[in-house]
Amino acid sequence: MSIGDSVRRRWPKDWPLQAIPPVAWAEQRPTYREASPAIIDAALDRSQRRPTGNWYAFAASRDIRSNRPSGTRVAGVELVAWRDRDARLRVGPRSCPHLGADLATAAVQDGALICRWHGLCLEADTDEFGWRTVPSHDDGVLAWVRLDGVGGETPLDQPVIPARPTGDTLDAVTRLVGTCEPADIIANRLDPWHGAWFHPYSFTRLEVLTTPTDEADRFLVAVTFRIGRVGVPTVAEFTSPEARTIVMRILDGEGSGSVVETHATPIGLGPDNRPRTAVIEAVVAHSDRTGFKRARHAAPLITGLMRVAASRLWKDDLAYAERRYQLRAGNT
Repeated sequence: MSIGDSVRRRWPKDWPLQAIPPVAWAEQRPTYREASPAIIDAALDRSQRRPTGNWYAFAASRDIRSNRPSGTRVAGVELVAWRDRDARLRVGPRSCPHLGADLATAAVQDGALICRWHGLCLEADTDEFGWRTVPSHDDGVLAWVRLDGVGGETPLDQPVIPARPTGDTLDAVTRLVGTCEPADIIANRLDPWHGAWFHPYSFTRLEVLTTPTDEADRFLVAVTFRIGRVGVPTVAEFTSPEARTIVMRILDGEGSGSVVETHATPIGLGPDNRPRTAVIEAVVAHSDRTGFKRARHAAPLITGLMRVAASRLWKDDLAYAERRYQLRAGNT
């Protein structure tokens, strides 16, 4: 018996971190038979019929400041976001209504935008030259904007936000952009079978326990999150509360209640006339362990590591989503 085998046999079964026996990547159990295109496509079709209320997540809440504006593009619409004198999120057209200056370069004074070209002052209740703000929402983790002109759905007063853990939490938001459409991002998340094969550095011992149906539209997955040679066994569910969002929620194991929200936000066409989509992923972590509360004192370091891990995963998953788009668009 090797030293590693001996350690694994003696490892306490009730520890949140469990020793992982070494398994060569090519010797994993293949999952292609279970990863039925019909199951994935049916789950995707159901997700795309769920209302969004024309809401789009576009940034982390903490990235919208009170001292400077932030420019963005959502569904082909150029926008500027900032905070008013009460620190409330405000979003409006990015072009100054006077001569078209970029309001992402404006100054913020007493909660108002002041155009640097000619000093035009624009506030939340402004109706100057037809310029006015659009509905926005800050949920404390993500910033949202409602665009009824491009969404085409019946508007909702607020975005569809999944339940998040309460109490002591840590949150981190990661944003990456790919050449694909939002449905390609959602389809990637509705294929849990690829986890241990495509991301062996993060996942192992992955088993899909149940697949979605009309009555219970969720994936239930047993998976071990890998941290080097040890891992955290969990059971998680994957659901789609609205057409551009997938939520992974840990139901059992360390961090129960924690969620990973993946939001797919269309940006518009790129210079190559192909669509660009932003993946905006919010991780809201929670634990009842005493050490978790102490760990919150190192929040900037921990959330930075959370963003690094998410970026690594999505660098791979964007290749998946982009390939899916290429096949569908006939660009291969």
